[in-house]
Amino acid sequence: MNILIKNGRVIDPANNVDANTNLFISNGTIAGIGEALDDFTADQIIDASNQIVCPGLVDICAHAREPGPSQKGSIKTESMAAIAGGITTFITPPTTSPIVDTPAVAELIKDRCAEAGKMTIRPMGALTKGLKGEQLAPMAALASSGCIAFTNTRKAFANSLVMMRCLEYAATHDLLVIFQAQDESLADGGCMHDGSTCTHLGLNGIPESAETIEVARCLLLTEQTGVRAHFGQLSCERSVRMITEAQDKGLPVTADVSIQNLLLTDENLNGFNNDFHLIPPLRSQLDRAGLIQGLLSGCIQAICSDHQPHERAAKEAPFADTESGMIGLETLLPLSLLLVEQKMLDLPQLIAKLTSAPAKILGLPEGCLTVGSTANVCIFNTEEEWSLTADTSHSRGKNTPFMDYPLKGRVTHTVHKGEVVYSPS
Repeated sequence: MNILIKNGRVIDPANNVDANTNLFISNGTIAGIGEALDDFTADQIIDASNQIVCPGLVDICAHAREPGPSQKGSIKTESMAAIAGGITTFITPPTTSPIVDTPAVAELIKDRCAEAGKMTIRPMGALTKGLKGEQLAPMAALASSGCIAFTNTRKAFANSLVMMRCLEYAATHDLLVIFQAQDESLADGGCMHDGSTCTHLGLNGIPESAETIEVARCLLLTEQTGVRAHFGQLSCERSVRMITEAQDKGLPVTADVSIQNLLLTDENLNGFNNDFHLIPPLRSQLDRAGLIQGLLSGCIQAICSDHQPHERAAKEAPFADTESGMIGLETLLPLSLLLVEQKMLDLPQLIAKLTSAPAKILGLPEGCLTVGSTANVCIFNTEEEWSLTADTSHSRGKNTPFMDYPLKGRVTHTVHKGEVVYSPS
C-alpha cells in the first residue's frame, strides 16, 4: 500500500528534519520526504495540516503483563493503548509469569505480538534465573530469541560477585544491561519518598539512598567490566550527578526517566490516593529539578511511560498495601508536551527523547523517518484538548492519577510497518 501524508510539519530528529512537507510511504517503508515522487500513486491520503508528523514513539519501559495475570492486561489490550498514544515500539521487562529467563517465553511474547499485529513489543531478558539474583540466565540464547536487553529489575543480587559475573558475561557478548537501581533492604517496607509528606501521612518512606547506593555500585562494576549499561527510571538528583560524572569519564552509560517523575513530586500526594503509589516513588522538588536538569544536559537521553497496568482490586487497599505503578501509554505524549509548554524543551528536542534517543540506546533501527526504513509514524495535533477516562482508555488497567485530567495534544493517526493501525475518527 502507498500512503501519502501531506501538509504536515515533519519532525525527524535522527535526520535533522523539521519542515512543512509531505511524507511518502510505499510497501511498508519510508519512500521519501518532500516533493512528489515519480511513479507514486497514493492508495490513501492523510491530510496532516496543522499537525505534527514524526517517527512512531519508542517506549523504553512498559509492562504488557502477558504471559501473566490476564486481569491486569494482555499484549492485545496494551498494544491498543500504545498505538492510541502514538507508540509503535515498546520494551517490556521480564517480570512476566513465567519470567523471561528461557527462550520459549521470549518467543511466546514475540509470537503473541505478531498475532496482535498492531505494533512491535520487544522483551527484556532476565539477568539471573527467576530474577533471584543467584544464577546467570542463558543470556546469549535469550538474545538469539529476541531479547533486546537484560535486567534484574529491582530484585536484589545475592552478592556483588554474582552481579559482576553477570556484567562480565554481558560485556563479552556485547549485550545491553538495564539497571533499575534500588537497594532492596533500604527500600523494604517503604511506599513513598522519605520526606516531610511521608512523615505527615504516617507512611514508611523509601530514602534517596535506596537508589543512590545502588547506582554507585552499578557504576563501579560497569567501569570494571566495560559492559554497556543503561539506568532506567531514575528518581534522584544525586543519581543524575553520579551518572553525569561517569559519562564525563567516558563510561558507556545512558539513562531514562519516567514522565511522572518529571512532572510530579511527593507533595502531590496530599492524601491517600493509591494511584500515586509508584516505584520508584515521586521524590522531592529538588530531585525533580535535578531530573529536568539531567534531561536538558543530555545525561538523561530518553523519557518513558513506565506503564504498569493493574486491575481495580490491586489498588483498593490501604495505600502501603496496594500494588505500585500507573498506566501511561496513552498519556506519555500529551504529558511530555507539557515540558514544551513550560519551555523546558522545544518540540524537536522532546520528540528526540521519545523516538531516536531510546532507539539508539537499544540499538534499534526504529525512531526515524530515514528513506528505506520501516514506516512507523505518529501524527498528532498539539492543540487538541481531551481527557483520558475509564471508558475511553484502551488499557485493561485504569490506574492513573491523570484519569479525567485535562490533556492537550492528541494522536490522530498511528502507522506501523506502513499500515494505519490507529485513527480515532
